[in-house]
Amino acid sequence: MIVDAWLPRAAAARPGHPAINEITYAELEERARRAAGAMEPGERVAVGGEHLPVLLHAALLRGAIAVSGEPGELREGRPLEGPLTHDLDAPAVAVRTSGTTGAPKEVLLSYGNWLWSALGSAVALGHPPGERWLCALPLTHVGGLSILLRSAIAATTVLLHERWSTEAVLLGLDDATIVSLVPTTLKRLLDAGLREPPALRWALLGGAPLPPALLGRAREAGVPVAPTYGLTEACSQVTTHGHPLFCTRVELEPDGEILVGGPTVAGGGVLRTGDLGRFDGAGRLHVVGRKADTIITGGENVAPAEVEAVLEQHPAVAEAAVHGRPDDEWGEAVVATVVLSAAVTPEELQAYVAARLAPFKVPKRIVATDEPLPRNGSGKLLRRELQ
Repeated sequence: MIVDAWLPRAAAARPGHPAINEITYAELEERARRAAGAMEPGERVAVGGEHLPVLLHAALLRGAIAVSGEPGELREGRPLEGPLTHDLDAPAVAVRTSGTTGAPKEVLLSYGNWLWSALGSAVALGHPPGERWLCALPLTHVGGLSILLRSAIAATTVLLHERWSTEAVLLGLDDATIVSLVPTTLKRLLDAGLREPPALRWALLGGAPLPPALLGRAREAGVPVAPTYGLTEACSQVTTHGHPLFCTRVELEPDGEILVGGPTVAGGGVLRTGDLGRFDGAGRLHVVGRKADTIITGGENVAPAEVEAVLEQHPAVAEAAVHGRPDDEWGEAVVATVVLSAAVTPEELQAYVAARLAPFKVPKRIVATDEPLPRNGSGKLLRRELQ
């Protein structure tokens, strides 16, 4: 299927409207057409670095493949002229996965994947003409890229923060209508005094499990949190508030593995996510962990995220990470590493978990550390580095 190119369409409809910070759609289109003139159709073009938004849009206008994460060079040629189109079946952007359980892999997302993702997100969250989406996620990852492309498709504004600064993002939230965060960055903002952002419709929370205690803090502070589950292979967003996006199908295997299908999935077909989940009585999906992270101790399965969520409800625990350690008696022993905000003994924490979970889920050993837990750029916990 052939559709009008997104950026020229947005520039024609709203030429003076801010596209990215103070850059208008007319200015962004002009820059992208000049940069596209130095590219060839089908060429792999590195789009990382300070010129990423221009290079990304230029590659899409030219029909090149935008390769995220690699430093790009802004060159100019003869500007592309006339009407431009996108073939929804053609490859658009190559993105690397976060690599939380192994080496990162490249995923090739089509124009159609991005378009359906944008439409599904807009149905779930709304996307009014005055939307101002604050982006403080890495643009090398699918979450950040999706903000740039969804906003261009809808001709709305991106408030781009290329590097995380709690103070700058806190100030930017005075004007933002929507923001994408991970639990770690939400906690930093709440610790810095975030309360009742005046224009904010949604704070999209994804990238890692959202601890119940942190969700409670956000709601008490008047932050309209929208818990979200997504993957690179499905163009970021899959569910919001536990419900699949428009035209996205979510099913569970007998062992709880999450399967995703629909037009946002790279390459089509059904995506075996490697994540484990369950549906509640209202049909909402709850992600309980990674299949590869499951600890088998004494013949019982333990989802580390479930134990982490309980530990992080203790008032003395700022962060928790749980993993399995080889054990002669149990096969694997449940072990926890915690970052403390107040004094507490391992025995007290074990008793706290034992009062809330089955005995086999209680960590056999709890170690306190003063160092932040290892996470990737999206805030996902890197358990393999603890092992």
